[in-house]
Amino acid sequence: MSTPSLLAHGNSSGRAAGLALAALGAIAFSGKAIIVKLAYRHGVDAVTLIMYRMLFALPFFVAMAWWAGRGQARLSRRDQLSVVFLGVVGYYLSSFLDFLGLQYISASLERLILYLNPTLVLVLGLLFFKRRITGWQILGLFLSYAGVVLVFAHEIQLQGPHAVLGAALVFASVLSYAVYLVYSGELVQRLGSLRLVGLATSVACLCCVVQFIVLRPLSAAVVVPEVLGLSLINALVCTVAPVLMIMMAMERLGPALVSQVGMIGPLSTMLMGALLLGEPLTPWVLAGTVLVLAGIYVFTRSKASPLPD
Repeated sequence: MSTPSLLAHGNSSGRAAGLALAALGAIAFSGKAIIVKLAYRHGVDAVTLIMYRMLFALPFFVAMAWWAGRGQARLSRRDQLSVVFLGVVGYYLSSFLDFLGLQYISASLERLILYLNPTLVLVLGLLFFKRRITGWQILGLFLSYAGVVLVFAHEIQLQGPHAVLGAALVFASVLSYAVYLVYSGELVQRLGSLRLVGLATSVACLCCVVQFIVLRPLSAAVVVPEVLGLSLINALVCTVAPVLMIMMAMERLGPALVSQVGMIGPLSTMLMGALLLGEPLTPWVLAGTVLVLAGIYVFTRSKASPLPD
């Protein structure tokens, strides 16, 4: 076999591996909502549940930060404060609000709201950095939010006023994480994405543990074995593993293609919700999901081929 053939084979196999990692990472991330909803059936509250998830994940994120920081300079005082801020706002607050919201809405609606994240990053960029919005991006915004509103209108018929609270909490979670993305750009350049994720998520893990100690008696840590097992799955399969898989996929494919493959996330959540939670798979949910995915696709593609306003 000639050298060009070998190179082509290597590139194709690397691309295939990247696509598989991106798809598995998106599905694993989407499984978080399913695991949380299953755990709530055992009477555990959000404060206790997120504490166990983050407690189990903490050693892995500390190891990630250590591995990525080997041979690197120590963090300056400014960078330390920035990491703490981003850890509290971007991971602790967004995760906790998401867990709270899942008490009131379906896993499918939660995942669709989370997929609005790129649109909020764009709006924040417009408000604080005066970044220009293209015609395609406006179309993507309209389609995405129309899809969420469609599913939400159906959800409120099933859940009642609680759906409003749940959707608001999850939307606040998305807004919190969008703030993290907007303000982490400079720090990512200095520290690297893996090191920053490891450090900021470790801060968030500690916040969740301290929150439990402050708000709950230690006796609240006694939960049924099913909750511990689900929390361990949530920490390893739905938190640590997808972070690593998405990062490895980005090395092979780049962020644009990984984000497009990630659109499998809402579909997998919808199917798992129907199979494992018994959530209704109605035409309203399907139509809303199609609109959200179409909107995000148009939105992400707009960077490659913008239209004039």
